[in-house]
Amino acid sequence: MARRLSAAHLLVAPALGYMLFFVGYPLVEGLRLAFTGPGGGFSLENLHYFLYESRFREALLVTSLLVATVIPIEVVLALLLSLLFYRSFRGRDAALYIVILPLVISDVAAGLIWYAMLTPNGFLNKLLISLGLRSEPFYVFGYQYRAREFLAVVATEVWRSTAIVFVILFAGLQMVTRDLIEAAEVFGANWLQKLRHIIYPMLKPSLQAALIIRTLFAFQVFADVWILAGRDLPVLAGEAYYELAELRHEGVAALYALVIAAISLGLGALYVKLFRARFLEAQQLEA
Repeated sequence: MARRLSAAHLLVAPALGYMLFFVGYPLVEGLRLAFTGPGGGFSLENLHYFLYESRFREALLVTSLLVATVIPIEVVLALLLSLLFYRSFRGRDAALYIVILPLVISDVAAGLIWYAMLTPNGFLNKLLISLGLRSEPFYVFGYQYRAREFLAVVATEVWRSTAIVFVILFAGLQMVTRDLIEAAEVFGANWLQKLRHIIYPMLKPSLQAALIIRTLFAFQVFADVWILAGRDLPVLAGEAYYELAELRHEGVAALYALVIAAISLGLGALYVKLFRARFLEAQQLEA
């Protein structure tokens, strides 16, 4: 037993060391910076500025709205695409390549692509005018068009990141053997019953992983928002960059980072609880 424990500790040690060095140390350093004053001692000055003078509340609201809008859309689209590609059809490989193509595009490049399309002289306006659907350009960018900027960011994020969720769900869907689907069809199960009682339970681990990974990235969204909207739409990561790079408020930037980390950890724990896999064998043992 002692040998087994020693071997287990040795196997876990590299991962534990990685987490302590690349996660634990930055968190401790962030806490130190957040509550250190100009004189080097403990101070709540950064916290006061963070809560009452910075754009934290607005950035938290915009980021939360963005996450709450983007994540469900991406999950639904990725699930529908996974079910579509689960079947064999002519041109499946080519279509699969097109769907996952945005994976190779960075957030900066995605922001630039959509900005170029949505400007007054961009592709979308030229297309609408040439088709006679509009007589003048449709304006998207500018502080007075913040709602349109938000929709542009949503479109960019969905176009760029749905592929990440799709790859995870599609890989998990391969665990659902066709024998199970065929057996359910023999017993008269319709499409919704197969999705609810066979596909969804077996897809829970993949769905959990996809939600955790995508939510972590969504709360760190920065580059494409700044390209498309600048500070018209403040987001947590963008405000952290602004406080650090422009205003040199290291402690305030650390507080933004700590808030992002805390929210991500909380949502990650929630996803683990809600999407915990409960296979038939485990349910029978508990009964």
